[in-house]
Amino acid sequence: MATHRVSLKDLAKQLGVSIATVSRALHGSPEIGKEMQAKVKSLAKELNYRPNPFAQGLRSEAPRMIGVVVPNLVTHYYAAVLDGIETEAHEHGYSVISANSHERQSDETLAIDNFNTLHVEGIIACLAQETTDYSHYEEISRMGIPLVFFGRTCLSKQFSCVTANGDVAAQEATQHLIDTGSRRIAFIGGPNHLDMVQRRKHGYLEALRENRLPIIRELVACDRIDYEVALQSALRLLSMPEPPDAILAFNDIITFAAFTAIKQKGLRIPEDVALIGFTDDVHAKYVTPRLSAIEDQSELMGRTACQLLLRHINGDTKVYREIVPQKVVIRETSAKKLSEGNNG
Repeated sequence: MATHRVSLKDLAKQLGVSIATVSRALHGSPEIGKEMQAKVKSLAKELNYRPNPFAQGLRSEAPRMIGVVVPNLVTHYYAAVLDGIETEAHEHGYSVISANSHERQSDETLAIDNFNTLHVEGIIACLAQETTDYSHYEEISRMGIPLVFFGRTCLSKQFSCVTANGDVAAQEATQHLIDTGSRRIAFIGGPNHLDMVQRRKHGYLEALRENRLPIIRELVACDRIDYEVALQSALRLLSMPEPPDAILAFNDIITFAAFTAIKQKGLRIPEDVALIGFTDDVHAKYVTPRLSAIEDQSELMGRTACQLLLRHINGDTKVYREIVPQKVVIRETSAKKLSEGNNG
């Protein structure tokens, strides 16, 4: 198995021929015999050789590139992270190629494969919610290509990562809901195998335990990160004989699905159902009532991930775990007692 990105020189050395011979054989030149062509192509396939389209002749002018794969490029969070990555990369003379996995493992694997073909110098990635097989990343590790995860991560012993303190922030947000009068607090999350979901759910459960509130399994709804799925989960929770009086929502998609569900049921926010979601300040400020939110420093997360990647590109082999803190911003959708006092 290759331990680095295979070059023409590697193929030539193993076959005992010149680099020019290998190049001509791969291009099917009539100057090279059929038997040698077959040998070269077979070894190239075995060692996973990829031609570098940017290194054909003008090596000194080849662009220095890093690849970034995100689950959903149209959300503000991932766009802001990408903005941070691009800012940091450009300051160090790198261009950025981005790919959208659309939350699918197949698209994520294809993106990583394409980055490899393009000979990017390093990769930054956030797992798609469907990804449970990490073999495409294990292959990148074996090939020695620098890679850093952000947000949703895996293979923590092999790759550096940048995450938020979602457990601490979720616990603080849940505590705020308890302090302002909520007692049946629901958590609507994404797939349980994602470490980001696990961290945020852990913080929510810790707050309930510390306040000696019962953990009610029916109030925890973890499913696909999808607006319609989250909307149905919220409507189901709000239709229970004893519905939740508050909701902690995993991300912006789920937050606004829960917001819609509460309105559809004709309930008041926060008097009937308080709401806090992990989202960004841009969306949180411009809904009515204004949304209490757990806000990411997403651009900083992007810059930090890029800084780590550049360290690895420059030869640093240490595995780093960086945490970018989130902040709980209280607005109008969560403070039940305050709202009731103001309306009283």
